[in-house]
Amino acid sequence: MKTILVTGFEPFGGETINPSWEAIKPLQGCQIADANIEICQLPCVFDIALQHLYAAIELYKPELVISVGQAGGRANISVERVAINVNDARIPDNAGKQPIDTPVILNGPAAYFSTLPIKAIVSALKKAGIPASISQTAGTFVCNHVMYGLLHYLNQHYPAIRGGFIHIPYLPKQAAERSDMPSMTLELMAMSLKAAIEAAWENRSDIVVTGGATH
Repeated sequence: MKTILVTGFEPFGGETINPSWEAIKPLQGCQIADANIEICQLPCVFDIALQHLYAAIELYKPELVISVGQAGGRANISVERVAINVNDARIPDNAGKQPIDTPVILNGPAAYFSTLPIKAIVSALKKAGIPASISQTAGTFVCNHVMYGLLHYLNQHYPAIRGGFIHIPYLPKQAAERSDMPSMTLELMAMSLKAAIEAAWENRSDIVVTGGATH
């Protein structure tokens, strides 16, 4: 049986819950076609998160890796296009570290593009009636750190493994503690992520039609 690795984060920033972890917990052991889903919780700590991620990749030897994170303030499922080689934390991580203008990987390239079929994923979610979009920035906190670190590791060690990052909104209970913040139910998030994983597994690349030609 082939393996798909899906990661989420522990709570951070004073929160008691992180929807990225809660939404992937129901996916543990689920089968997508001929693949089995394994999940892993990452600490919201610079560098240590990557150590946990790399250990999970070595343990499960997946063919697809999707990391999930919370993006409070966003209203839909955001499929990230690119990760940049910058840590610039507006708040400390869970270990109290707050790197400013430091590289994720010393001497690494400026950026990595997701190797997921991001347009196919968004299209599949919209067809299922789920609000979704492509995001052009994963920020500069631990989410971007993990996305960049993931893609760098795969590029260096496992170029055949595809990987990328998806951001999800607040849960309603989190939004209720703030003013004018969008949210999404846990059930819809879990369904959305399963649909996104299915689309990523079924489509190895995006198909773009321009001027009658297919590329």
